[in-house]
Amino acid sequence: MTTVVSTDIAVVGAGVVGLAIAHRLASAGREVVLIDPAPPGSGASCGNAGTIADYAVQPVGNPDVLRALPRLMFDANSPLAIRRAALPALAPWLARFLRQSLPGPSRRNAVALAGLLEDAAPRWRSLAEAIGGAGLVQRKGCLYLYETAAEARAAKADLALRRDLGVTVEMLSPDAVTTLDPALPGVAGGGAFFPKALFLTDPGRMVGLLAAAAQAAGAEVIAAQVDRLDRLPDGVRLSGPGLRLHARRVVIAAGAHSRALAAQAGDRVPLDTERGYHVEWDMATPRLGRPTCPTARGFYLCPMAGRLRAAGTVELGGLTAPPSPHRIARLIQGARAIFPDLPARPDREWMGFRPSMPDSLPVIGPSRAGAEVIHAFGHGHIGLTLAPVTAEIVADLIAGRSPRPDIAPCRATRF
Repeated sequence: MTTVVSTDIAVVGAGVVGLAIAHRLASAGREVVLIDPAPPGSGASCGNAGTIADYAVQPVGNPDVLRALPRLMFDANSPLAIRRAALPALAPWLARFLRQSLPGPSRRNAVALAGLLEDAAPRWRSLAEAIGGAGLVQRKGCLYLYETAAEARAAKADLALRRDLGVTVEMLSPDAVTTLDPALPGVAGGGAFFPKALFLTDPGRMVGLLAAAAQAAGAEVIAAQVDRLDRLPDGVRLSGPGLRLHARRVVIAAGAHSRALAAQAGDRVPLDTERGYHVEWDMATPRLGRPTCPTARGFYLCPMAGRLRAAGTVELGGLTAPPSPHRIARLIQGARAIFPDLPARPDREWMGFRPSMPDSLPVIGPSRAGAEVIHAFGHGHIGLTLAPVTAEIVADLIAGRSPRPDIAPCRATRF
């Protein structure tokens, strides 16, 4: 049976970004329909590291990564992996990524990220309070861990850039790391502590609360796949199996699945997919006090409610290939290098998809063909962090207000 719907605003994608947008618009009295074939808040929205990473001003593509790229790409244990079968399809994205990793573009991207991230923590605190999730927000900061003195020395330029862009970071000696979190083993390089960072102790529960709040505010949720977007004189038609919907405005917030719809709206966007992984060990009291990233290993150890989650690494490989056993094994090996007493097998394993842009900036703003379609996707590693910021920007655009922060660096027309 075909669902025929007419609405003021349709939001395509019910991940954390789409949910935050729907909640913000519905709370302002707008008529909103939220469309996604998957349950609201599933996928990467609940499988992430839980960090509200307002310190994440460094783009993935930067001069340090550019210098290390050959080693990173061909080392099987690297935190960055590329599936060989996906290389031909990834070549245009990789070429853009290399250009964006040069010093000038990388610095511009960092400045733009800092502008987006500036209010992320207070916006999350306000959102969590509004939806009944304040108890899930931990305010104990985030720790980068340097296992060798060489790692700590190599991080100095990165940390200096973050300070220049307004991030509060404290360098910790090896003894200070142990004092901050006695469960951690001694490390020769010490650490970098971001005291203002927030952490969601259960991202799945938080996005569940956000979904419930969006629906309580009046947003309607439709379980359907959107395959086609067509502009009409009086709005936009969305269609797919069993779906036919007319909306005055459409927001594309479908994460890693957004590229085809953006193209139909008139914008060819170089969006590709990072495959993220996590493993979890159940434990009544996770041993860490805050999310901790052994930086050379490329993942976070996260003290989630009732479990320890190891989440991270980057694998470029599209939407269709099965999970990589090697990526899972690497997470297990890395976690057990920090905590050798962890069981050899975790209690669960997970893989999800991140929407990845070559400049690490999301795509936010009206399509080039007209403001009937607004883009809100491509957030990479900081979708959770930027969800309430993006929601406020979209609400401003729909209301005809000039958004803050400046979204010029995020417009689809930059390509």
